[in-house]
Amino acid sequence: MRRKIIAIIGDAICEEGSQKFNLAYEAGKAVIDAGFRLQCGGYGGVMNASCKGARSSSKYREGDIIGIVPSFNPADANGYVDISIATGLDLFRNIIVANADAVIAVGGGAGTLTEIANAWLLKRLIVAFSNCNGWSEKVAGTRLDGRVRYPNIPDDKIYGVTSANEALEVITRLIDKYTAHHHGIGACE
Repeated sequence: MRRKIIAIIGDAICEEGSQKFNLAYEAGKAVIDAGFRLQCGGYGGVMNASCKGARSSSKYREGDIIGIVPSFNPADANGYVDISIATGLDLFRNIIVANADAVIAVGGGAGTLTEIANAWLLKRLIVAFSNCNGWSEKVAGTRLDGRVRYPNIPDDKIYGVTSANEALEVITRLIDKYTAHHHGIGACE
């Protein structure tokens, strides 16, 4: 059975020991602890912190950490990435990062906002930290638009959380309900 993949997105720059770094680290560790794989953009900041956290899990095994890097060079990924997918797509790779089984947003700027919007359009489960500034705080607890993505999930939204444990509780509880996939603009509901 395929292990589900959780993407962690957020600030490209955050200092080790900062609140965002710590939240991303704990979220990355919790993703692996729960038996999922981790996906990210493969570079620094929140991406590096979440990968470092994932590696610290006692359940970590090689191949658990996937980096979708924007360059053509797989060596550009941070040192914690096991599988570096060099897309050469620059910022357009954000839609690939967002197409995980679920997405966790930690802060973030414009790039993170594009990943959140893409995840919304791709009908992915989205969890956003509401306690660390950036776009995750702004969109936590909201719907990005009025579309009905899942008629069987009346409270479908970007779920706001304040801890890694809370994020994984939401994901574990809801991930099997978020199974629809985007089938193209012409097939929009």
